[in-house]
Amino acid sequence: MQPGESPGFLLWHATLRWQRSVAAALAPLGLTHVQFVLLACTWWMNEQGEHPNQQALARQAGTDVKMTSQVLRTLEQKDLIAREVDPADTRAKRLRVTGSGAELAPRAMAAVEEADAAFFGPVPLGDALTLLGRLAHPADAS
Repeated sequence: MQPGESPGFLLWHATLRWQRSVAAALAPLGLTHVQFVLLACTWWMNEQGEHPNQQALARQAGTDVKMTSQVLRTLEQKDLIAREVDPADTRAKRLRVTGSGAELAPRAMAAVEEADAAFFGPVPLGDALTLLGRLAHPADAS
């Protein structure tokens, strides 16, 4: 089998190309890809009336809890997210996007959506969503 005939090899190269395009879209905004994902997820959850703790955010974003905590520390230093003590559990911190974060999140999402549109453009959107949904959640596909 040639490398170009291996789905995993092709996925690896497609993923690298996609990650480079997203990183390039976010660089002018001063965000890494993982910072963007955690900021956008926190912003979205806040918009839905939720103030998640780190564990709930990590679950939503699909990230490791320890890494999530480290990245949140950076977002907090950038004044994009605030961690506030949970009144119901003083050991837990609830996450809130700051004013600066609320201004940046939609701009960053628009930049990533533009990069996604360019990257996935050659494939019909429905086809891309079906394939990626099956790959991301194989148990749901059966």
